[in-house]
Amino acid sequence: MPSTPIKILLVEDDELFRLGLHVRLQQETGLEIIAEAEDGETAIELINQKSFDVVLLDVGLPGIGGIEACRQIKQQNPQLPVLVLTSHSQKSLIAQLIEAGAQGYCLKGVAAEKLVLALRSVAAGASWWDETATKEIRSTFASDLGEPNSENISKLSNPLTQREQEILLLLAAGKTNQEIALALYITPGTVRVHVHAILQKLEVRDRAQAVVVALQKSLIKGLV
Repeated sequence: MPSTPIKILLVEDDELFRLGLHVRLQQETGLEIIAEAEDGETAIELINQKSFDVVLLDVGLPGIGGIEACRQIKQQNPQLPVLVLTSHSQKSLIAQLIEAGAQGYCLKGVAAEKLVLALRSVAAGASWWDETATKEIRSTFASDLGEPNSENISKLSNPLTQREQEILLLLAAGKTNQEIALALYITPGTVRVHVHAILQKLEVRDRAQAVVVALQKSLIKGLV
């Protein structure tokens, strides 16, 4: 467990749901909800006033809405991770969240243990995409390709080495650099070098975009 608690900003307009989240998350060692907001505008103001490690953001907010709130938060605080929590799973929403800079996406029906793991993952610098979101992304790209033959898809140019593919698959699973290092018996520094190479090769800004592009081009397999 981290020596200091992960400081969370909880942004949710449903008072009862927000209360339930607060009570549940406060039970977890190493997590602390520092502040709460009912809309995106208030969330942005709080971020300018206090220091947070992660933002847990409902997408269906009043006012500017969750997606625009996420975009503005990331524009002003690029290093602050945003984990989106929503009851919606439309394919277009996932693409919008990625474009807005979200590090992760969880459905509101997710088990509490998974939500806690997702929060810890994005706070540690990893991405976390709900299984439903991952399936939606894969099915969207499969439909867009219009080619059912996976062997033909796999023959597309793959700029990644075998090791980079292994690391990218672990990134897609929400693993941190430390966890990837332990899994592959390499140092965290080596993982960082590989991640940098992956971002450069795929011409993306961050890990979340790398995972999406890799799924789009069928560069990694094994996700369910």
